[in-house]
Amino acid sequence: MLHNKTVLLGVSGSIAAYKIANLASALKKLGADVHVIMTKNATNFINPITFESLTGNKCLVDTFDRNFQFQVEHVSIAKKAAVVMLAPASANVIGKIAHGIADDMLTTTIMACKCPVYISPAMNTNMYDNPIQQNNLKILESFGYHVIAPAKGYLACGDIGAGKMPEPDLLLEYILKEIAFDKDMKGKRVLVTAGPTQEKIDPVRYITNHSSGKMGYALARVAMQRGAEVTLVSGKVSIAPPPFVTVIPVTSAKDMFEAVTAISDQQDIIIKAAAVADYRPSEVCEEKMKKKEEAPSISLERTDDILKYLGEHKREGQFLCGFSMETRNMLENSRKKLINKNLDMIAANNLKVEGAGFQTDTNVLTLITKEEEIELDKMTKEEASKIILDKILSLC
Repeated sequence: MLHNKTVLLGVSGSIAAYKIANLASALKKLGADVHVIMTKNATNFINPITFESLTGNKCLVDTFDRNFQFQVEHVSIAKKAAVVMLAPASANVIGKIAHGIADDMLTTTIMACKCPVYISPAMNTNMYDNPIQQNNLKILESFGYHVIAPAKGYLACGDIGAGKMPEPDLLLEYILKEIAFDKDMKGKRVLVTAGPTQEKIDPVRYITNHSSGKMGYALARVAMQRGAEVTLVSGKVSIAPPPFVTVIPVTSAKDMFEAVTAISDQQDIIIKAAAVADYRPSEVCEEKMKKKEEAPSISLERTDDILKYLGEHKREGQFLCGFSMETRNMLENSRKKLINKNLDMIAANNLKVEGAGFQTDTNVLTLITKEEEIELDKMTKEEASKIILDKILSLC
C-alpha cells in the first residue's frame, strides 16, 4: 500500500516514545521507506538501534553526525518525505517549532519539510492545558501543521486528563489518510451501508443474518482515504468503525431505511453493502412485544426495499451500487436486480464459492453494469474496495 512512499517519524522526549516502534514496524510492513529522527532526550526512553533494526535506515539524532547517507542530511530527507509524524511531541519541541527555533536534527529537518506534518502532543495534562502551550498549538495550526488531539486517560505521571498520545494504530490511520491513495474522490459525498439488521420477533429472539460488515467497512475506509466525505450507516457488528468517517448506528431494517433515505438526496455515490433482513414481525407481533407478551405464533412481513426506493428516487448524476449475494444463478438474478431496481452497478458473489460471502476477509466478486460483467479474482475486501471504487469513478 505504501510502496515508494517515504515516511519520516520524529520522536521527542516522552515516556510514550517506546510506542513509536510499533508504528515504525507497521509502516514498514505496508511497504513504506521509514526514517526516524530523535531528539537526544528521546534516546533516554528508547534506543535508536531499535528503530534502525525495524526500518533498515540509520536513526538520526545529532545534526553534526558525519556518518550519514544523505548529501545534505536534513534537507535531503525533508525532500524525500511524503508525510511527517512527530509523535510523541513534547512541549519543548512544540514550542521550538512554533517559534522557528531549529537547534537540533529534528527541528531543523521539520523546518525544511514542505510535505504535510502531523504533530501528536504528549505531556502532563497541566502542561497541555497551559495557555502558552495551547497558543503554540494554535500557531502551528495557523501555519498548516496538523495537530492531533491527545487522548484522555491515566498518564505516566499519575494524573488523569488530556495529554496522552493516541495509540500507534490511530497515528497510522492519520498517515494512511494522507498518503495511501491519490485524492481522486475529493469533493465526493459517499454513503455506505454495512452489516446486518436485526428484527425482533418476541422479547427474547430476533431475525438476522451472518453479515460481519467487513465489506462495507472496507469500502467506507478506502473511500475516506481517497478523499471522499463518507457516511457509514451500520448495523450491529463486532469490528471497529473506520476513523474519519461519520457513522450512523442502526438496528432494524426500518432504522436503516429511515437513516439512508433521510440523507440519500445529499449523496453523490451510494453503495448498499448491508445484508438487510428480508422479513420483520407483523404489527400484531410488534404490539405483543411492546406489552412483553409472548405471541402464540409469529407472523412476518417484508421489510422495506432500500435499494428499490433509492433507484426510484435517484437524482440526476447520482451513482447507485448494490450488492447481490446468491447461491445459484448469480449472474441472472443479479442482472435482474440491476434493471428492476434502477442500479448503475451491482457487485455479485456466490456464497458457495470459497473465499466469498459472510465473515471472511476476502471476497470473489463480479461487477455487473448494463454494458459489461467484470470477474474479479479472490482478493482481500480492501483490494476489492479499491477496484469497485475505481469502476464507479470511471462511470460517474
